[in-house]
Parts: sequence; C-alpha cells; structure tokens
Amino acid sequence: MTNYFSSKFTLGILGGGQLGKMLLYETRKYDIRTVVLDPSAEAPCRIACNRFYQGDLMDFDTVVDFGRKADVITFEIEGVNVEALEQLEQEGIKVYPSSETLKRIQDKGVQKSFFKEHVIPTASFKKYPSKKAFLEGLKKGEFSLPLVWKATTGGYDGKGVAVIKDVASAEKLPEVACIAEELIPFKNELAVIVARNPSGEVKTYPVVEMEFHPEANQVEYVICPARIDAELAEKARKVAEKVSDAYQHVGLLAVEMFLTKDDEILVNEVAPRPHNSGHYSIEAAFTNQFEQHLRAILDLPLGETESKAGGVMVNLVGEEGFEGNVVYENISEIMKLKGVTPHIYGKSITRPFRKMGHVTIVNADLSEARRIAEEVKKTIRVISE
Repeated sequence: MTNYFSSKFTLGILGGGQLGKMLLYETRKYDIRTVVLDPSAEAPCRIACNRFYQGDLMDFDTVVDFGRKADVITFEIEGVNVEALEQLEQEGIKVYPSSETLKRIQDKGVQKSFFKEHVIPTASFKKYPSKKAFLEGLKKGEFSLPLVWKATTGGYDGKGVAVIKDVASAEKLPEVACIAEELIPFKNELAVIVARNPSGEVKTYPVVEMEFHPEANQVEYVICPARIDAELAEKARKVAEKVSDAYQHVGLLAVEMFLTKDDEILVNEVAPRPHNSGHYSIEAAFTNQFEQHLRAILDLPLGETESKAGGVMVNLVGEEGFEGNVVYENISEIMKLKGVTPHIYGKSITRPFRKMGHVTIVNADLSEARRIAEEVKKTIRVISE
C-alpha cells in the first residue's frame, strides 16, 4: 500500500476555489503533499497547498504538464480538459473521478441521456444543438411552457439555468447548446452524497433538504436531516446509490433530486466532487465530505457518514448593489449565537450573489438550528468597501 502520509506522495488538485481550499484542510491534517492548478493568481487554495501553479484548466498542455507533477489527480470543478485527463491516465497517473466519469457528467445533455439509458428517474427533456433549434422546437410545440432551460455546459451557481414562461423570454437566452426540461411541481429539493473508493466500498450521507433563493437560483439553506419521513429518506438514498452504481465513480458523487407532490424521487443533476449540499458535514457529521473524498480517492477505508447533531448551512453570498473589496459585516454578532461556525472562502472581491463563504449551525434540535440560521441570514452582510 502507498504511504500517503509524511512522504513524497503528491496529490494534484485541478481548481483552486473554496472546495479545493476545504479539501486542503484535510490534506494538512494528514500531512499529504499537494499541488494545485487554477487560472487565478488569487485563488483561495494558494495559501494552503505545497505548490501553487497558475494556468488554464481547459488547456490540454497545461493540464498534462501539471498532472505529471502528481501521483493522483482530482478536481474540484467540472470545467477541466477531459482529453488531458485521458492522456494522464494513459501515462499511468491515477485520475479520480476518472475522465470517463467526468465526460458523462460535464455536458448536461449527455448527463440526462445517461439517466435515461440507465433507467434513472428524471424529468422529461429534449436536447437542442443551438438557441435557434430550441426556439424552432418551442414554436412547433415540442415542449409546453413553462419549462426549464439549461445550457449544456458552463453553468454553475444558478447561471446557465432559467425558467422560461413565454417565447419573449426565450428570445433573450444566450446562443448555446441547451436542453429543455419539464418543469416539475416539487415539494422539496433534496440531495444525497455518495462516496465510493476503488475497492468498491460505498457509503451514503443522510438526505439533506435544500432551500433556494427565488431570484438567484442558488441554495440559501441546506438542512440535515431533510424534514421528510424515514421511508422517503430511504427511497432517496436508494436512488442515489443506483446513480452511483451506474457511474461506478471514485470519490464523491452529489446527487440532487426533486421530491414530487406524489412522493416520487426524480434525479435533477449530479456533481462528481465535494458539493455545497455537504458543507454542513464539516461540523455536523462524524466524517466531513472533504475527508471522505480524500479517503475515497486514496482507496482508504471510508468514514462514518451519520450526523452528530442536526446541521443547517447558510450560504454567504455577495449582496446586490455591492462590488469590490469585500467586507463582512456583523461576523462577531453571529459568533455569539449558539452552535455557529463561519467559513470565509478567501475571495477578496465580492459581487452580487458570488459565493463568499458559509455558516454552519449545529444543534440537537433541528428546528432551533433552522431558526438560528434565519437569524444569521438577517444579521450578516457581505458588502464592499
């Protein structure tokens, strides 16, 4: 077995954002050597890795040259050159999750077709190669309005997704390949994180419930455990396990789902990495999602996934009307509240709805944790100088 700890073994991380930064907390805990590649000289990861490299994640040569500096490669963002990952795998460098997994997830049209092929329950959809084709399909009545429009690539944090209620709003969409998806009247948005290592050990985290900001289409609160009955929670975990089994991924797979009004579980999207829906686990779970990802990609035994207490996560995003050097107002006020831990991501510039941090509230009483979360949301402000 490889000696990962206090050795020359090197883990390479593609992407230097907040997910990478939080993964580095765990590599520091275990004294695992790390190198990171990110396009920004100001990336949050730069302060915590052994070596930081600035470069384009979509450039073949940049990614291959970087990958050769590591023994195992992982990524914290899907926007990575897949052909470069394939080249590294051919050279014997381990890439987890694999290039094959990323290829099936990176493009949302491919992802939806994968669900259909593997009989994974999902909303009905149709793929279009361009905006023009989508508008023609709309005029032909191939999809009834309202519908959900998604860009097949490049979307994140609510960008690249829109609810289309009329043809006029469809005309304003960007000129990209896309999918039209049935608008599901759901009761809850849920997520389950599944961990899998190369030896085939699999563990799922408890089902979480996500509350979204109505305008920004971003998660505002993540609540664990989800406030649904045990039978539905078990059903959601089983669906997530089926998705994980279909992908045969290594690492973490976050499975986002809708709970319909008829108590059906439909898979919305997946992400092959640590995920916003798992941040609560840093304080509230026996094994946080970042340590679990590390355990999984290094083929170590997976940790206990259950929670120590109820956990609620509040996303900290830049306020509307503010752009520039960030200021966090009233952090000391929220730290007076019971069970509150703030996480600041290390981004010096704020802009409207940019993810700048999160706050976890841990409490034996979940309803009390949710109440404190509301207080946190009302108190803290992410503004600019």
